[in-house]
Amino acid sequence: MRPELATPTAPTPRLWLGSVEFSAFEPRNGRMQRHVQHRAALAFAYAGRYVSPAAPPRGSDAPLSRDLTSERQARELLSKLGFRIATRQSKALPESAGELYELSSDAAWLRFVLNDLPGLREQGWEIEYGEHFSFQLTPVDDWYALVEETADHDWFDLELGIVVNGEARSLLPILINLVRQHPETLRPGALARRRDDELLVVNLPAGGPARKSLQVALPFGRLKPVLATLGDVYQHEAGATRLRLATPDAARLNALQGLPMRWQGGERLRHLAGRLRDLHSGPSEAPAGLEASLRGYQLEGLSWMQNLRELEVGGILADDMGLGKTLQALAHVLTEKNAGRLDRPAMVVMPTSLIPNWQDEAHRFTPDLRVLTLQGVGRRKHFEHLQDYDLILTTYALLPKDVERIGHLKLHLLILDEAQYIKTPGSKAAQAARRFEARQRLCLSGTPLENHLGELWSLFHFLMPGWLGDSKTFNAEYRIPIERHDNHERLEHLNARIKPFLLRRTKEQVATELPAKTDIIQWVELNDTQRDLYETVRLAMDSKVRAEISRKGMAGSQIIILEALLKLRQVCCDLRLVDATRSYAPGGSSGKLESLMEMLDRLMSEDRRVLVFSQFTSMLELIEAELAQRGLDYALLTGASRDRRAPVEDFQQGRKRIFLISLRAGGVGLNLTAADTVIHYDPWWNPAAEQQATDRAYRIGQDKPVFVFKLITQGTVEEKIAQLQREKTALASGVLDGRRAADWRWAPEDIEALLEPLPAKRS
Repeated sequence: MRPELATPTAPTPRLWLGSVEFSAFEPRNGRMQRHVQHRAALAFAYAGRYVSPAAPPRGSDAPLSRDLTSERQARELLSKLGFRIATRQSKALPESAGELYELSSDAAWLRFVLNDLPGLREQGWEIEYGEHFSFQLTPVDDWYALVEETADHDWFDLELGIVVNGEARSLLPILINLVRQHPETLRPGALARRRDDELLVVNLPAGGPARKSLQVALPFGRLKPVLATLGDVYQHEAGATRLRLATPDAARLNALQGLPMRWQGGERLRHLAGRLRDLHSGPSEAPAGLEASLRGYQLEGLSWMQNLRELEVGGILADDMGLGKTLQALAHVLTEKNAGRLDRPAMVVMPTSLIPNWQDEAHRFTPDLRVLTLQGVGRRKHFEHLQDYDLILTTYALLPKDVERIGHLKLHLLILDEAQYIKTPGSKAAQAARRFEARQRLCLSGTPLENHLGELWSLFHFLMPGWLGDSKTFNAEYRIPIERHDNHERLEHLNARIKPFLLRRTKEQVATELPAKTDIIQWVELNDTQRDLYETVRLAMDSKVRAEISRKGMAGSQIIILEALLKLRQVCCDLRLVDATRSYAPGGSSGKLESLMEMLDRLMSEDRRVLVFSQFTSMLELIEAELAQRGLDYALLTGASRDRRAPVEDFQQGRKRIFLISLRAGGVGLNLTAADTVIHYDPWWNPAAEQQATDRAYRIGQDKPVFVFKLITQGTVEEKIAQLQREKTALASGVLDGRRAADWRWAPEDIEALLEPLPAKRS
């Protein structure tokens, strides 16, 4: 007789979750590939006995009354949550675990564990984890930031972490380990593509021999600002739990401000971080006694310098030429005097040619400042009384000579004008400038980066030593990746690092009242005599350069390469630069000079005011002779000119309408807004130098359109120089304006291009 079945009892669903790792051959790449497989097994508990949905209990002949309706409802619920019956075998769970299910992806498993699994528990489901289940997550109780400052406030230690099961866990070693195992996961580009609500599962190392490791899920929305604050995680030592950062690095803390986070210490640094973030906002008032009206952007520049001073850090005012950096700096010094803080002198170091400009502007705009100029042999009599002055003016040439006598002087402000003069950190001027103690250091330069990133490092080495690391570290972390490998992520990282301490405004951004500027390439043909000599010189120098490179290599052949290029450039300008003893028929020494004279005749008939720049003073002498022969009056300024004011006034007042200027003498310190035309007779490697020269005319106060002509001989080394100029301009733009960077450096293909034969003459 059959035993009677008991009334069906509602079962307890059990979901057993497991994972297995294995390797399998991947036909697409022909390699063994690591895989992780996850499974969920469904079974039902009836009075301690487990059955799978489609199979009877094992190991017992006792009858069992099953509630098939409840079992069906449990299976339907799993289906609604995205599960489907697993059709492939798996070792993720034992066969006895129950009926196997799977989800479509790791992301689906993660969503299930975080969002749906707690609901199943609340409904009474039993949840069991296999030993290696990949998503056995422990909830994160809290996030925290721990900040400890050093006694001198120069450094601070930062720890960022999470609280799990009541225990604080630093994130730094966790992320270092993750980056080393899966470097692609936390790259900036990969991070940017992640949604904020996406989750990253990480393993927390066991805290002791008796404790097992835990897994937590971290949302990318929180990880992104944490990683922005920690910086280059991969560069930190394994096992490090804290970062040691310089105080100006407090700006990194701004990334954390929007996160719900428990802070321990760091109130002062968080306030400093906010100030660094807002450095560029909020214009100041012009100081009392300033005999000038500051434009809006100049007030913002003054506010920026004042904020830097309050935070005890330095910076680079990198406005375009002609936007009034000298006036902004004078307003800053006067503000400090009015506030009673100028109990030590301010000192400005500049090229010798700028001394008259600073003297004039200080006398005109800040007459209340007591100004001393250290110049000439008589300057030494002032050395014992430097403290009696508000503003001391000196030069890069004199500073190394005087530093032993005045290097002990304690300054309130130390300002370097045309600071690119210290772009070589080992130069005497750079070393002398770094010896002075000053409460604040500032650099003024429209071209803080002319050739390569090492120049920018040198300026910051003066402003904030150690801020960009030592030279070797900077080269490895920034110069090589950016200049050689065009690494845009490293460029962005460098831009973010220097942004609070570099203020750059272009004319296009702030001086909208300036008229248009038009750049024109004026192509010139070599005459027949020039072509013959060009080819003769080119062939000789090509052999010489190749022999030198084979002997000394590219790096050791710089001098001979430059010598070759100099001779070719001179041929392009005028044959008399190569051999002054030979005589030529009128116009026979230079097709370019003939073109220039034709231009000047035409421009004079249009009543234009013209600046003519050349790097060769000997070329200016030849141009002088041609102008004199035509009866055209002109002004002249070279490095040998003793009186800079007279030729400038002659031109500005209209007494002379042509101004011949050597590029070195006229690159800085001139205001020539009477000009409406600029002619660059010969190109040079450095586009910034040419731009500075152009900016003598295209600056505040200009009320006429400005035309800029570059005379370039076709097919020659000058045309190749123009191409190299474009590459160097891209490097400067990448760092100063946040655009893409390129590199310029000697390469074999450069030499091939520069020394290639002239193209056939056009008929």
